[in-house]
Amino acid sequence: MKSETYLFAGVAVFFLLTDVAYIWFAREPAGVAALTVSCFMASVIAFFCLVNHRRKGERPEDRPTGEIHERSGRVDFFPPHSGHPVITAAAVTICALGIIYGFWLFMIGIGLLAVGLIGMVLAYVGRQDG
Repeated sequence: MKSETYLFAGVAVFFLLTDVAYIWFAREPAGVAALTVSCFMASVIAFFCLVNHRRKGERPEDRPTGEIHERSGRVDFFPPHSGHPVITAAAVTICALGIIYGFWLFMIGIGLLAVGLIGMVLAYVGRQDG
């Protein structure tokens, strides 16, 4: 995770420098906001990678002498199929349309979004992973 940390920290620094130059020369609020948010998002990912590296240590792919078989075995549980992501995506689309067409449509989207998110979060609660 160390190389990923450096990569995203470099991206964050790039967006920071670009943001400073944009503030200095352009003075346009939408671009400043976009570059600032981009800098913060890259910083969050870099921080996550740094914390993960410190907590879990080096991975086999971080070492030049790492072998493929060191990463073999079970990775995690991945659900085989679910309709909840489709419901969530449709709900976000309805929320976006609700911003344009009316608050009532936005509220319908929020309701569907709650159903989709709760379904995704609680789909495999109580599943015994042996």
